[in-house]
Amino acid sequence: MLSLQARYFCCWDGSSTFLATDQADIHLHYTGIPDPLIRFEYVRNSKEPPGAHIQVHAHRDEMAYLLRLADAGRPKQGFKRRKLPRLSEMHLPVGGHRMRPALEDVLLFMKREFAIETAPGWRKVIDGQLRNWREIQLMSAVRDAPEAAAEVLRTLGYTVQPPTVIRPRVAAEDIKLYWP
Repeated sequence: MLSLQARYFCCWDGSSTFLATDQADIHLHYTGIPDPLIRFEYVRNSKEPPGAHIQVHAHRDEMAYLLRLADAGRPKQGFKRRKLPRLSEMHLPVGGHRMRPALEDVLLFMKREFAIETAPGWRKVIDGQLRNWREIQLMSAVRDAPEAAAEVLRTLGYTVQPPTVIRPRVAAEDIKLYWP
């Protein structure tokens, strides 16, 4: 009844040291229907819409009405559509670049909400992969804001000193991937 389509496009991070997700599309479909039920999407360099967002393909009259009012209220635009807006056009933000949902979060959602069938031991695998994903995102967030990370560690009692020598860039072939 349900199918899941996941596509990831990767690039090197800003320092050309680590593999980064440039775009991710996770679409949940009802079998035989071309439009997805829900889309979990991420675009690395997006300003608008939010880089990490969910789009729900559903219909709700009140939401269409509010979207239509928003169109009419925009200066010098008036109604920009010749059709009613759709809820699926809304980009609901979800956690930003570092704390966005992982594929495993979507799988847990499908199990919880749609009671999908699972193989024995599935939860242990999903939990391990989620733990791994969150640690990678935490390490990336520390690289994004090392002074903030150092300050938190100091408040926890760690001794943290700024580097005296800038470390050389890591070669792509020396990168350790964190997948088992």
